[in-house]
Amino acid sequence: MWIDSHCHLDFIYSKEDLAVLSGRLKVQLIEKIIVPSVSPKNLDRVINLASNHNWCDYALGFHPLFLENVGDADLEILDNCIGQNKPLAIGEIGLDLFSNDQNFNLQETIFVAQLKLAKKHDLPVIMHVRGAIDQVLKNLRRYNVKGGVAHAFNGSTQQATQFIDMGFKLGFGGAMTYARATHLQFLAKTLPLESILLETDAPDIAPEWLEKGEKNSPEQLPKIGQFLAKIKGLKVSELAAIVKDNTYQAFPNLVKLYT
Repeated sequence: MWIDSHCHLDFIYSKEDLAVLSGRLKVQLIEKIIVPSVSPKNLDRVINLASNHNWCDYALGFHPLFLENVGDADLEILDNCIGQNKPLAIGEIGLDLFSNDQNFNLQETIFVAQLKLAKKHDLPVIMHVRGAIDQVLKNLRRYNVKGGVAHAFNGSTQQATQFIDMGFKLGFGGAMTYARATHLQFLAKTLPLESILLETDAPDIAPEWLEKGEKNSPEQLPKIGQFLAKIKGLKVSELAAIVKDNTYQAFPNLVKLYT
């Protein structure tokens, strides 16, 4: 069984499409999909998605690139929403320095506020860390949260070790499948498998085998898992079992669909 630890499912499928997807996921042995919110606008959407599909669960948070007009009132709404709905985690939260036009001070203010919510509600976090790993680590040292995952990790071995030592897992997905992604493949090969989660980040970060313009989806997860198994020199079934267990460790409130 596979678990997609990071997928923006609510941006991909209509209600009718989801009904069809449900059957296809079961055939491909995809047990669960974790859907993080990104802004005040889709909090209710991810909650409703999970309430209507038992193979779906969710996290609640504000993404660093979706902070336009986000303020204290939105953080209060998020706090109440977390308390009422008990998500798996706080996410997708974090920092992004990849785009120079982003307001880093605002990003960090909202990130810190959400780390405090994670501590308040005793929940792990799903973190966006693009171009800002050292800054994320700095804030994690200040606010000792309950672990979680550094999504789409692409840092150094030393940075990876710091996350792991703090109790975090590292998310790997379609980006490592490209021939040019030698650094990601090195990380995937050399980091302990017990530290790795698999994700699609659909509809973003499509794997190499999709045609240009073809939408990424959680259905790509088994093939991504096969790619990682080859890198690790493991049987696919062996890798799948370990990564699945890693995901339950990262998200203790994730309910097992099949036992």
